[in-house]
Amino acid sequence: MSFNEIWKLLNQKIMNWLEVAVKSFPNFIAALLVFCFFVFLSKLLANVLDKVLRRFTSRLSVRHLMLSFLRIAIVVVGLFISLEILNLEKAVTSLLAGAGVIGLALGFAFQDIASNFVSGIFIAFNKPYRVGDIVQSGEYVGNVTAVNLRTTTITTFQGLEVMVPNRFLFTEVITNFTNTPKRRIDLAVGVSYDDDLQKVEDLLKKELENLPNRIKNQDIDVFFTDFGGSSINLEARVWVKYPNHRNFLITKSEAIKKIKIVFDKNDIEIPFPMRTLNLGANSGEILGDEVLPNPNAKSKD
Repeated sequence: MSFNEIWKLLNQKIMNWLEVAVKSFPNFIAALLVFCFFVFLSKLLANVLDKVLRRFTSRLSVRHLMLSFLRIAIVVVGLFISLEILNLEKAVTSLLAGAGVIGLALGFAFQDIASNFVSGIFIAFNKPYRVGDIVQSGEYVGNVTAVNLRTTTITTFQGLEVMVPNRFLFTEVITNFTNTPKRRIDLAVGVSYDDDLQKVEDLLKKELENLPNRIKNQDIDVFFTDFGGSSINLEARVWVKYPNHRNFLITKSEAIKKIKIVFDKNDIEIPFPMRTLNLGANSGEILGDEVLPNPNAKSKD
């Protein structure tokens, strides 16, 4: 093929491209305007959504995540419409199919991460706990020190930082002690069978009335629960304020000390189990230098 023929073919291809470009120019302008409109719309709706989200959550990370999802979704819709205007239906179909496959693969691969993120968003809106609350999740009890989109950090009373995935805190049982500012102290103790039970009850109620942090409008209850092997068992119940876990333990410790003091002053005995040891043996047992005879052994005479 000569140079003139090659040049003629190239010139014809370029002219065809130019013709297609001229014919598609209005569609290109329209597609560009549509895409720019959707970009502007994403920013506008993001600002509106941000004002709404501020009323429900103060967490900046949650708002940023929600706003990013909204902007990306609107821009993607604008991109697909722009491709339709350019008569690129096949490209749109391929993109949708590819996005579906990728989304399905990512969903299986990162389902735990996605679950934690979604749970973190719901926690941010529902607010079952906040930073500073005392909570219990499973075996972990402590103060909430950080709430992120993926994990919640609990600092235990032993000083350990535990990062719990949000999906556990959202789906499993969680106890928030801060949301219930009062708690009941249950004190189990036993008294002797010789003691006056009515006197014991009256002394306990009177002594526990001045317990620190006690809620005055809540009655003090004393219930005798059962006849034990060496004592009559009872349970004293008193409601106290719960400002924090340390003060709760201090109050419980003071209650135990008060019970011990009032029992000692009034000669009320707190029995302890008695055990009898049988040191006998079939043929006698050596204790020091002595041999204990077996009373059941038959004489040889």
